[in-house]
Amino acid sequence: MRKQLLSPFVPFLMFFLYSSTTVAQTPSPAPSGPTNITAILEKAGQFTTLIRLMKSTQEADQINTQLNNSNQGLTVFAPPDNAFTNLKAGTLNSLSDQQKVQLVQFHIIPNFFSMSSFQTVSNPLRTQAGNSADGEFPLNVTTSGNQVNITTGVNTATVANTIFTDGQLVVYQVDQVLLPLDLFGTAAAPAPAPSKPDKDVPAKAPAGSKADASVDSSGATIATVSVSVVLIAAISLKL
Repeated sequence: MRKQLLSPFVPFLMFFLYSSTTVAQTPSPAPSGPTNITAILEKAGQFTTLIRLMKSTQEADQINTQLNNSNQGLTVFAPPDNAFTNLKAGTLNSLSDQQKVQLVQFHIIPNFFSMSSFQTVSNPLRTQAGNSADGEFPLNVTTSGNQVNITTGVNTATVANTIFTDGQLVVYQVDQVLLPLDLFGTAAAPAPAPSKPDKDVPAKAPAGSKADASVDSSGATIATVSVSVVLIAAISLKL
């Protein structure tokens, strides 16, 4: 009798349990709001210097505007604070405001590159800093197995891990600050070595020099003696 009473409720009980399980397995929606590059870096931690540079050069606003107002993808290489600490003292302070903008832009590629796409990428890559096809701010990528290296012509950095990716923006942590050849690769040319002096050649004495004066004086003496001899001979003949 008890089995007969429970049997009509079995299908409803199974439906309730199935619905509860399905709801529990549904992932929670991603938080709403526009993409913010500095918020991503702040959440990751250890990117204080890069964040400060992005804000002072207004590149953070440029990135956020570009991501939220277009479908264009971006790839950002993010060096942590210790990478900036390893730079020579005064490196950042020696840059002008425009050069700091170019340094930040050199870490941004105006395309979305997944880790796997680096295997077949064509070098050099164009960065936000300039057109590499015209020789401006060239950036090259090389791979060895799963390792990705970024070469600037001054130094080579390695991609350490992926900080963030959403299909439009990808942020990779790199172990060094990417130093553009245009800013850090042109050392001052050494001064040319002095040429060997030619062998000493005695210079001719200029006109009116002591040598000329001595010649003139000796010539005058000879002329005076000659005139005296002639006069004496003439007087002797008369006598």
